[in-house]
Amino acid sequence: MRRLALLAVIATLAGGPAHAAATPTLTYGEAGKQAVATLLYVYYGGNGLWNLCDNPSCGQANQDWGADGLTYDLYLDWETTHDPAVAPVMTALLGTAPSYGSPCSLPSCTGWSDVPNWDSIAASREMQVLGGNTEALSKAEAAFAFVDQSTAFALGACPGIPYQQPGGGTNKLKTLETAANAIKAAILLYEETDDRDYLTAATTDYAAVRQWFLDPRVPLYTTYVFDNGQRCTQLPHRFFASVNGDMIWNGVELARATGERAYLREALASARAVATDLSDPAGIFTDLQAENDIVEPLVEGMYALASEDRVSFARSWILDNAAAALSARAPDGAYGRFFDGPAPTTTVTAWQTSGGLALELAAAALDPKGVVRVSDRWASAHSVTHTLGAGDTVTFTGSEIAFYGSLGEVCCEAGHARVFVDGRQTFDRTGIWQNKSSSGMTIPNTVLFAWRWPRPGKHTISFAPGLTNAKEGGSYLNLTSYTVG
Repeated sequence: MRRLALLAVIATLAGGPAHAAATPTLTYGEAGKQAVATLLYVYYGGNGLWNLCDNPSCGQANQDWGADGLTYDLYLDWETTHDPAVAPVMTALLGTAPSYGSPCSLPSCTGWSDVPNWDSIAASREMQVLGGNTEALSKAEAAFAFVDQSTAFALGACPGIPYQQPGGGTNKLKTLETAANAIKAAILLYEETDDRDYLTAATTDYAAVRQWFLDPRVPLYTTYVFDNGQRCTQLPHRFFASVNGDMIWNGVELARATGERAYLREALASARAVATDLSDPAGIFTDLQAENDIVEPLVEGMYALASEDRVSFARSWILDNAAAALSARAPDGAYGRFFDGPAPTTTVTAWQTSGGLALELAAAALDPKGVVRVSDRWASAHSVTHTLGAGDTVTFTGSEIAFYGSLGEVCCEAGHARVFVDGRQTFDRTGIWQNKSSSGMTIPNTVLFAWRWPRPGKHTISFAPGLTNAKEGGSYLNLTSYTVG
């Protein structure tokens, strides 16, 4: 019934058949309303929990980045429209939000450091919608303190950035998912409480992130640093949308909170690098991560620049990506991970869809009457059933290509491959991380890589074995088909 209701909403807003890609034109405002309908009727479970995909098979949750990303989407809707439908849902989400106890301490600590920070941000967003709700504030503060005051994570050769697992776990990984979210969580708490300890925590962590995660050549942040207790080493060019978006947003807000313009300059530099270096030749952002990344925080960062600082390239980035993504959504309104790719034909998880939903919400706020032509550019594409692995190459003539396979085929992490486009490795060197399935499911016929050029030409896509590391594992690739437009 909820799916039927959503399709009716889409049909009413579009003035045509109940199919998200069937309308030749619509406004960004209409697309934003459709995104809200998808969020509330497909992904919200109606019980204070999020559906982790667009069918019942993935289960429900209200913790960690997949579910929290949808809460962030809901907040973005409220921030831009003050939609009265948001508050009751936020109240229900607050009721099921996790409650953290005393800070995590060894040897009993078992939790991971990034999870509470994702959750702290979600609770702060609930607090903002609900007018400074004290329960939400308490949950946000406890989640932040669980890591910030812990003795289990700030260890090793570079203790200024925390391990992801207590004591470093077996892989000794320090992920920017922890630190970038901790900065954002602290800023939100400072803005609500005026407690300068939170601002101090944010600025201290920000400096540590700049020291350890910033790429030495471009103003983007890699996500992984390994700390073996003797030395801290970056895994280069893992440019998650989430953490780079967080650092953009953090820079904007820290400049406002401290009056130091250097933060804003650093945010602008990172945003320009996202637009320049993390896009396909058609100028559309390409999310090469698997489901361990979400794009919603990147949209928030770009929207902060576009709306608060009137940065024109950030506005264009949002509008251009939102227009492209309208061709990459399923009939139920769920968005695929690749905004320049074909519409999903299989299960779409919360991790995959939150970025596309956020794009439409942000675009609707920036240009509600702007008209978008929704072209089904993949409708006449030619499909080829062909098994491909690391070491294989495809040469073709066309303007777009998408490769399919099972996400989480071996389940649920180790195994990736490098991708070379016309002889050059993708700037984000993640390539295809086929086995990373945050949902824990094997999802067949998933778009694992998509790329588009402004005009047709002869191109070559090559796949090389992944280089083994303690997070991504060794090499794995098993593509089953590809589509050429």
